[in-house]
Amino acid sequence: MSLKQYLLTTGFLLFTLASFGQDQTVTGLKKAANAGKELPKNDTSKNWTTGGIFNINIGQGSQKNWAAGGDDFSFSLNSYFGLWARYKKDKISWDNSANFNYGILNTTSQKTRKNDDRIDLSSKVGYALSKKLNAAFLANFQSQFSKGYSYKSDGSKEYLSNFMAPGYLLLSIGLDYRPADGLSIFFSPITTRWVFVHDDILSAAEAYGVAPGEKMKSELGAFASVNYQKKFTDKITYLGKLDLFSNYKHNPQNIDLMMTNMATFKVSKVFGFNVGLDLIYDDDVKLFGPTNSSPGLQIKEVIGAGLTLNL
Repeated sequence: MSLKQYLLTTGFLLFTLASFGQDQTVTGLKKAANAGKELPKNDTSKNWTTGGIFNINIGQGSQKNWAAGGDDFSFSLNSYFGLWARYKKDKISWDNSANFNYGILNTTSQKTRKNDDRIDLSSKVGYALSKKLNAAFLANFQSQFSKGYSYKSDGSKEYLSNFMAPGYLLLSIGLDYRPADGLSIFFSPITTRWVFVHDDILSAAEAYGVAPGEKMKSELGAFASVNYQKKFTDKITYLGKLDLFSNYKHNPQNIDLMMTNMATFKVSKVFGFNVGLDLIYDDDVKLFGPTNSSPGLQIKEVIGAGLTLNL
């Protein structure tokens, strides 16, 4: 399945879930109206809840004959699109999320460069063991949309990544603890993760820990994931996620880390500003340091203002 087909399928499924819930509510309203009864205020038995956030931040600047110096033109665009669909009935729960980030930066001197690119799809099915504890199965896929480069001070660039290079598929069975609304803490001592490098150049360079010429490697380890979503007020929301993975097969003491944080502050129904901070560490990603052969903590911070829609 191509990337376009995959994204279209994901969007269609989430849209179908939302539409199904709405259709059921409309049907109930029609029946009540036809029977001459009072319309229900709220359907507390609704099993599905769906929603999403769309952010797009745009910046532009230009100058001419400006003594202070700088680029004649600059343009930046950063976007985030997040969807979620959650099911809860009796002891069964099913949480799904799809998160997409993409950003570009263009200046007169540096031309067009990518400054954000991420695909993160998750699905978790749980069975309640108690009020706050579930036995759960979790699946997660992560990759990016397009090619990524490291830019040197001399103007040259080094090819680093592409769609499915790397790509990560994780399957895990464990316990899901939910001590408060919006907070989920998942832990599993038995997790399988596949790392994909479907690019001949990166595969030959042993990028992301694969053997030379190989397109995939499998890992077995322990996994923990903390997810937190909070709506503090009608204007302020926060989304956070922390994933930790220890590979039993190779240096289990070197824990892979992926952390995302995004706070949204709305000034009106459609405008607001966003603050994002991402941290990544993977001991097998040896692309940093003086010789581009060492692992390192990857840090990305974005602050922007623009269009913000709650779906």
